[in-house]
Order: sequence, then C-alpha cells, then structure tokens
Amino acid sequence: MSENREEILANFQACTGIEDVAEALYHLEETNWDLLRAINRVMPQETQTLPSESQANTGPDIEIIDMAESRGLGGRPPSGRGDVDEEVVEVGGRPRRMCRVDTGSKRSMTYSGDSFPSTSSLSSQSSRLLNFQIHFKNRIVNFKIPDTETVGDLKAIIHAELDVPSCRQELRGWKRGVTSPPNSATLASLSLPLENNLHLSCQQDSMALDSSLDSSRIAERLAQEFTLNVRDETRDKNYCLKFPGTRTVLEVKGDVHSVTDIPVRHQVWTGWPQRALDDDSVTLAFSGIDYPTHKLSVRKAVTASHPTSVARDNKKIVIDLADSDNSSVEEFEDASESFNAEDDMSIMGIESKRMQPLIPDNVEDEASASFHFTEQFRSRYGRTHPVFFQGCLDDAVKEACSKPAKERRLLALYLHHEASVLTNVFCAQLLCAESIISCLTSNFVLWGWDITFESNRNKLLASVSRSLGSMASMTIQSIEVEQLPALIIVMRARSVTEIFTVIHGSISVHELLPNLIQAVDVFEQQQRLEIKEEEERAARELVKREQDEAYFASLEADRAKEEAKMIEDMERKRLEQEKEEVEKQKEAHRLQVQSSLPEEPGEGAGDFVTKIRFRLPSEKVTTRLFLINTKLKVLMDYLVVLGYPQADYKVLTSWPRRDLTEMDQESTLQELNLYPQETVILEER
Repeated sequence: MSENREEILANFQACTGIEDVAEALYHLEETNWDLLRAINRVMPQETQTLPSESQANTGPDIEIIDMAESRGLGGRPPSGRGDVDEEVVEVGGRPRRMCRVDTGSKRSMTYSGDSFPSTSSLSSQSSRLLNFQIHFKNRIVNFKIPDTETVGDLKAIIHAELDVPSCRQELRGWKRGVTSPPNSATLASLSLPLENNLHLSCQQDSMALDSSLDSSRIAERLAQEFTLNVRDETRDKNYCLKFPGTRTVLEVKGDVHSVTDIPVRHQVWTGWPQRALDDDSVTLAFSGIDYPTHKLSVRKAVTASHPTSVARDNKKIVIDLADSDNSSVEEFEDASESFNAEDDMSIMGIESKRMQPLIPDNVEDEASASFHFTEQFRSRYGRTHPVFFQGCLDDAVKEACSKPAKERRLLALYLHHEASVLTNVFCAQLLCAESIISCLTSNFVLWGWDITFESNRNKLLASVSRSLGSMASMTIQSIEVEQLPALIIVMRARSVTEIFTVIHGSISVHELLPNLIQAVDVFEQQQRLEIKEEEERAARELVKREQDEAYFASLEADRAKEEAKMIEDMERKRLEQEKEEVEKQKEAHRLQVQSSLPEEPGEGAGDFVTKIRFRLPSEKVTTRLFLINTKLKVLMDYLVVLGYPQADYKVLTSWPRRDLTEMDQESTLQELNLYPQETVILEER
C-alpha cells in the first residue's frame, strides 16, 4: 500500500506541479488518495493546464513569465517580506532587469525597464503596465509593473531598490479613495492610473512605535494580559484565550493550531490589525489589537489551483479526467511518464532504492543500536542532520536531566517508523532543516530509536519504563503508527523527570520550530528557578559549613585553653613546691645558724663591745652588740637569722662605703674598724 501511495503521490505532483510534499499529501488525504478527485480539487477544469505545456508551448502568441513559483501552499498572496535578488534575463529578444523577491511562501519576478512584453501568461489584453515613481527622503525611484501584480509585489520591488523592509513601508499618495491597501490586493483592483507618484515613509520598529514611551511604560505594556475571543468558523466554535503581551502573533497562531487543529499555514484570519498581518513576529503588546479583549475569527483555507499553472489567452487545454477522450488521456499519460520515480523521491530528499532499517530487528545492545541508527540516518538523509546522542537511553537521560541545573538540558526522543508515510518528509524537510538543527543542538540532547520492528518497540518501552517511569511508557505506547514519526520532549522539573509534550510527524517546519522554542522557554524559566534554588541551597550549606567549622574551631580553642591552663597550674604548683622547699631549706639553715649564733654580750663588757646598727630594706633599724674580736661571719649569720642572707643582700658600711659580704669572713670586727659602733645598710642584690 505504501508503494502504491508513493506512485499516486508522484503522479499527483507530476500533474499539478505541486513541489511541496506536505501540501500534496494534504490534498491526497482529503480525497482519500483518489488521484482524479485530488487533481480536480486543486486544478478546476477551466484552469487545468499540464506543467509540460508550460515549457513545451513556445508559439508566437504566448510568452511565459514565471510570476509565481510556489514553494508552499498554492494561491497565497506574497507577504511582501524576503530577500531580493536582481538578475538580467532576455525577454522578447531584449535584455531586461528583473527583481526576484523571495517571500518565503511565494517568489515573484517583476520586470522593470522602458517597456514590457506585449503578451503574458496573465492575459495581456486585460493587463496594463503601470508606472510608479517612489519618493523616499532624497531619492526617487522609477519602475514599471503590470497591474496583475499585488501591493505586496510592489513593496517587494521597493524593498529591493530602497532597502526598506516591506513590513515597515508606509505608502502615501494613492489616488483618491485608496488608503493603505492590503498586501494581497492586486493593483488592477485599485483602479490606479498609468502614472503614480507615491511617497514612502519608514515605520519604526514595534518596540519603538511611540517615542514617548520610556522603558517603564514599555515594560508595563509587555506585562499586560490580552484576552483573545477567537471564533473557529470551520467548526463553529468559540474560544477565549489569554496571552501575555510578550507573546508574538506567530506563537498565538501556533497555540490556536493546538486548539482548533488548523495548521498555521492553512489558517485564514479576520480581525488582525495591519501591523500583525505585515509582521507575525510582532508582540501582542505592540500589534495594535484592542486591550484587554480583542475579537478574531479563523477558518481553514480552501486551497486554490497551483500558482504555477499557466492560463492561456486564445488556447486552453482542459483535461476532463472524469470523462475525457483518448487524446486527452494520452496527454495525461505522457505527462505522468515524463515525471519518473527518481525525481519524485528526490523531492522528498531520499533515494528511491530500498534503504536499510535504521535499527535492525531483535537488537540486543542499545548503545551499538544507537550508533547504527546514526550511521543509517546519515547515509539516508545526508551529513546535514541533528546530532544524535550515542549510547543507551539511560545514559541520555543522565546526560540531559541528572546534572546540576546550570548544566541541564532538554531531552528529545525521536521515534522513527518506516511504515509511516510522513517519515521521509519529516526527516528530510524538518529534522534536517538548519533552524531545527541549530535549535536541537543548542538546547536538547537528541536520542533516536527505530520502532519499525515489534522487538525494538518492546525494548524501547522497557527502557523508557526503567528510565522515565511507567507513565512515559504508556504515553509512547498510545502513539499510533499514523502519528509517527514523533519527537517526545522530556523535561526535568522539581526533581521529577517527565514528558513535557509529544510532537507528531504531521507538523510543518514553521510549526515545529515554535513548539521547540516554547519548550525551551518553559524549560529555561524553570531552570532559572532551580538554579536560584540551588544557589540558595549552596549558600545555606556554605553558611552551615562555616558555622560548623567555627564551632569546631571554638571547641579546639577551648580545649587548647584548658590544656594551657592545666599546664600553667601544674607549673605554678611545681614552682610553689620548689619555693616551699627553698623556704624550708632556708628556714632549716636559719634555725641551724641561729642555734650556733653566740649570745649577745652585755653593756658591762666595756671597751670590748661594739654596737652595730642595721638599716633593713624595709627602713626598719635594729641594733645588736658584738664583741670586737667577733668574726665577720658571726655578723653575717645574725643577718641570716633575721632573714637576710648574704646571697640575696649586700651589707654596706656608710663611711667609707664597703661591701662587707666581699670581705674576709674570718676578719674580726676590730680589724675591720667596726667599733666602737657602726651602721651598716642592707641592699637587695
């Protein structure tokens, strides 16, 4: 069935010229893969023209001008934004300068010069060549453009010439009755004259629309909460949605997609201000919507015929696929045969040959399987692809979620399935898009697994249950094959690792990136809180550790003081004991000397007695009588008895001044001339 669908897809793209695989799949799914109904759906009978005819028919009455080479949905008017290239091409035998405006969803080519081809694919009989003179500051630019072009194409040419983005252009000087026409309006619908003089002014950025606003006023407007009353005209439902002022218009459209199930590229809005229509990256606070509530309506776009189909003036080839003659059928078959299977598969970005599975059946080792997954993914979709984590799921979870908050990242599980019709488109056009690769590389740990085989699916469920819990395993188990491939975003918050969102394979690249950015914003907001909590926790632990260290240091100091005091007491006791011993020895010596000291003679001894007065250190004076033949040692012993040993005190005579402790102790007092009386002074050594 899958091979049959690929053949139907190839035939459908060959007949309609729709290169966007996602758009082609949309039309085929809407008609239950009925090729004839799908072709009639996008190419009404009055406009059916085979793409091969646009290149083969070069008659004199037809000159092909590629006015809209589709890159996305057909029939959408250009937004007026994009890059502008200039090239010289030959049209009608004469060189012309051509501005190529790449608007993202549509690329326009607009001629400028002295004249314009007399015929075109847009009916030259009814189109007019309008001359525009644009005045901007000190510059004047002149160019010509057919009135079959839109205002957005006009702004794109002005962008190329004057380098003023389309979203910031404000044109004045239209004819009376025309004011600020929308970008989608054709110039013919405005009934403009052949000569038009317009004045261009440049609008300010949305964050600086009012120069009188200071930073506090801007912050106040961004902090406002807007209530959008959105009516879903397709399902006849009303939704009341609340958003902060920092929310962009594109993010709101993405959120509406999740509510109404209308993809952003298929949303047709009513009620947005012109500023929001010109630039969907503007925030709600500066988009011009009403505060606090604003009414909007949305419906699903009805896809028009492919923009590259060429309408012919005098000759139209109409193919009635339901009831056509043999010649028409032959022309249709020729067109189908000219589009081979290899071209069809190259649009999807893959080779037509059968590829090896990303992970073989009954794999045992997760780590080796992840290496095999990466190698096969690279060989199938090229070297430009996101970086897959090499290792088992448990290691990927640890790498993303088990680190400190500053080093933590989101975990993205990519689930691949070969049986899903969306797999190749999702891998080639979404996962390998540069913007997606940059976002995944910077913010995610990406781990891939192929669940085509039941054995590998069961192994994945067991690993998820072990690493992320049973709820995550049940979530993955509930994903149907038609919803695959899928990106499962896993986030760790508040010490809990769980699934944040599941992105299915039916999403477009313009919707996938906002979903990833939203997940990153939520994660970073939670990460900032956890980083703050970890820093506060670390600060508290540091204070506690410092307090503990100070406490133990205080205990150690107290213990050291106690030991020092104990040593000091022991030393004091030892000194006291030594002093006491010395005192005891002195006292014993004094008593011994006192016992051997001769008695003091009486005054009746006459001239044989000398009177010695002792002036003590305490200024006290004592007197004693000695015999003149008494030896000096007896006088010193007397002082010892009084408590003044000669080892500690000097014994000095008044005149002449002599130190008796240095005299011969065996000399008599008479020999020392210490009679009939003498005064001696005791000085402490």
